[in-house]
Amino acid sequence: MTIRAVVFDIGGVLAECEPMDFAQRAEAEHRLRPGSLGAGLEDVWDAGRIGGVTEADVTAALLERCGLTAAQADAVLAEMWRQYLGVANTRLIEWARGLRPAYRTGILSNSFVGAREREQELFGFEELVDDLVYSHEVGVSKPDPAIWEVTARRMSVEPAEIAFLDDLPRNVDAARELGVSAVLFESTAQAIADLEALLERARPAG
Repeated sequence: MTIRAVVFDIGGVLAECEPMDFAQRAEAEHRLRPGSLGAGLEDVWDAGRIGGVTEADVTAALLERCGLTAAQADAVLAEMWRQYLGVANTRLIEWARGLRPAYRTGILSNSFVGAREREQELFGFEELVDDLVYSHEVGVSKPDPAIWEVTARRMSVEPAEIAFLDDLPRNVDAARELGVSAVLFESTAQAIADLEALLERARPAG
């Protein structure tokens, strides 16, 4: 089937990110029990990925469960967002920009409450693609097949008409099971080359 839409992950793909070790760093800095900011708040982090808590709820959990001061909680979250957001993969972003109008383009991200506003300010993704599907806004996350169904519906295409780029094998595998043409991101050059080859193969003859 012809590819009509190209969809990108953000973290590790459109944005280059370092390891998310903010919790371990904060535990050491504030002399907290190891794991108290990680496993100890796992329910909060998980809920944040599917919109089950607000940013205020996250701050409250840091204050109440971990005993941090307001200033300390703000510092922990600032470091979390710094690591989460990363820096722009400018080469891939510019390649993605050139896909329109021949293709519809989109973003499909396992996100966290507050991500859209921060990523828009930093990267301007709303001007880059036709639609953005954030897990914290739709209430489901990769690799659940439902999130690709949401993406296809919002982009007015069939799953088999989507080319998808992600850096996690489990997400690529899940997308392929639904009929999406998924590419595993290993490097920017490789990803662009693989997507270009995929789009060329899917281009109608004649």
